Amino acid sequence: MSEPENKTSIIKVLPPEVSNKIAAGEVVQRPASVVKELLDNAIDAGADHILLILQDAGRTLIQLRDNGCGMSEADIRMCFQRHATSKLKDVTDLQDIRTLGFRGEAMASIASISQVTVTSKRIEDDNGFEYEIRGGEEKRLEPAATDDGTTVTVRNLFYNVPARRAFLKTDATEFRHILLAIHQAALAHPDIAFDFDADGEAIYRLRAQDRESRIAELFGKSYRASLIPVGESTSLVRIFGLLSDPKLAKRTRGEQFLFVNNRPFLHRHLSYIIQEIYKDWTQPGQYPFYALFFEVDPEMVDVNVHPSKQEIKFEDERTISTFTRSVVKKALNDHMRVPMWNPGDNTPRRDTRGFESGFSSEFASGTPAGGFTTRQHDRESGESFSRYMQRKGGNPEGSMEKLYGTDPSHHLPKQGDDKRTGSPPLFQGSPQSDITGKSPVAYEAESGFWQIHRQFIISQTRNGMFIMDQHAAHKRIIYEKILGEAESGLPSTQQLLFPITIDISATDFSMLKELHPVITRMGFNVQLLSGNSAMILGVPSDIRLDNEQHVLESIMEQYKRMAKSISLSEKERVALAIANRAAIPKGKKLSFEEMEALVDQLFACEQPFQDPLGNLTVRSLSVDELQAMFR
Repeated sequence: MSEPENKTSIIKVLPPEVSNKIAAGEVVQRPASVVKELLDNAIDAGADHILLILQDAGRTLIQLRDNGCGMSEADIRMCFQRHATSKLKDVTDLQDIRTLGFRGEAMASIASISQVTVTSKRIEDDNGFEYEIRGGEEKRLEPAATDDGTTVTVRNLFYNVPARRAFLKTDATEFRHILLAIHQAALAHPDIAFDFDADGEAIYRLRAQDRESRIAELFGKSYRASLIPVGESTSLVRIFGLLSDPKLAKRTRGEQFLFVNNRPFLHRHLSYIIQEIYKDWTQPGQYPFYALFFEVDPEMVDVNVHPSKQEIKFEDERTISTFTRSVVKKALNDHMRVPMWNPGDNTPRRDTRGFESGFSSEFASGTPAGGFTTRQHDRESGESFSRYMQRKGGNPEGSMEKLYGTDPSHHLPKQGDDKRTGSPPLFQGSPQSDITGKSPVAYEAESGFWQIHRQFIISQTRNGMFIMDQHAAHKRIIYEKILGEAESGLPSTQQLLFPITIDISATDFSMLKELHPVITRMGFNVQLLSGNSAMILGVPSDIRLDNEQHVLESIMEQYKRMAKSISLSEKERVALAIANRAAIPKGKKLSFEEMEALVDQLFACEQPFQDPLGNLTVRSLSVDELQAMFR
């Protein structure tokens, strides 16, 4: 039965102004998306000098100038048509993509949600042309006197999509996303000069240079002397680039870069592999810098699997992953001077550069944090644990008998052994015990304070006892003190005898500018200088004077990490970061007076029973609960 002739279809083709705005939602997520697309186009145009100018983190103005090949009159208009591109001609070209942009959607999407002006001139033309398009509607196209290359000016991003504009983050956050796009382009193309200005200030003046110098310009001079070169190849892939010495690892991500055929990409498995290789030399939660480049036949990689081209897919994922693990591990081991051993042979396979033949009970220079003990080295060389114990005079099968005899219970403490004078058997052999046999617990009075394992403080109460975590307790004390001084406007600052000038990355400098009013109210005296530099004149009185640059940088790193996972205000996050840095660490021995002061200060806090993150600072046990433990 056929449909009635007068019934119209409910499915319609969207008008271009609507479809372009929908496409813009995929392509243009924030100002950094625009910056990335404009950078890609300038690089594809063969530019060797690029200037980027921003206002208000890209909300008000994004302007990019390049000295590339330029466009003709027809090309200027055509580049704003959807699915119009100079980089693909037929479907087979999708298997051989060698450019950064290729979809032909970006400029149309950008023009639909902003006010765009393009001025461009080809080298062979006598004059250029200027084209203006607003909200996707063409306004004018006319001849213009201009230099060779192209200038794209994007104003008032999302001006006609207010809901999208409202979802943008703070200027500082958006600026950091833009910096990431610039870092990716600058690392992939050190032969291109980049100038970057934001709100009238020069952020970068990067000349064409080698990649090591480029990294030092972007992330700090300290990186230059701590970079590890990588370079290996097979018939399938060539991997090259630079890793950082583990000592440069940071508590926050953001300096990890992967490129395939000079295109930045994300790959969770490869990132996991590199992180796992570093774990023997870094603390948990630390992330090293790396910039690794993969050169692969374009037919062996699919770059068209993600709307924003951030993710890719290798045809042979397993081989790429295995080779990456081998290359990174070899480079890092060579740098850290880890020798290769032949099982059963005490002769190194290659030059150990400082390692003695055989093994030593001393930690060799260049070993990972924590070092390898003699036992670890022997085990790695192929010697069994039993054989090792025999060689050392031990007996693994009867180690308990060797220590305690046939009946270990004979050596357990008996009732009445725990005397106030002498060493309580409970603590004998404790890591905290000294060679004199004195107890690590300070017995001061009948109801005094005792420190356990240099982490916890215990004391008798009227109805039982309490156990206090010294680090968590001190963190709560400092946190409330700093917030109180910030509210009163009277922070306690200790001025440095000799001010310290520090050079930091543009990303960290932008964060320091954002936090400067807050940290000033909390006791820091920091003067912002030009060129991503700052001068430290004073620090909060709670912070011990020792390597003030590291103190400030570690506080900023903690702040960045907490910004993603903790729902505190900006002021509270800074206070918590300072408290984390300044609080008494676990493992620090305290005197009786220090324990007493800590307890008094904690119970004077507004919220003494929890640290700023809600973890317990004190746990109490009643006499009934203690008695129940032994019934």
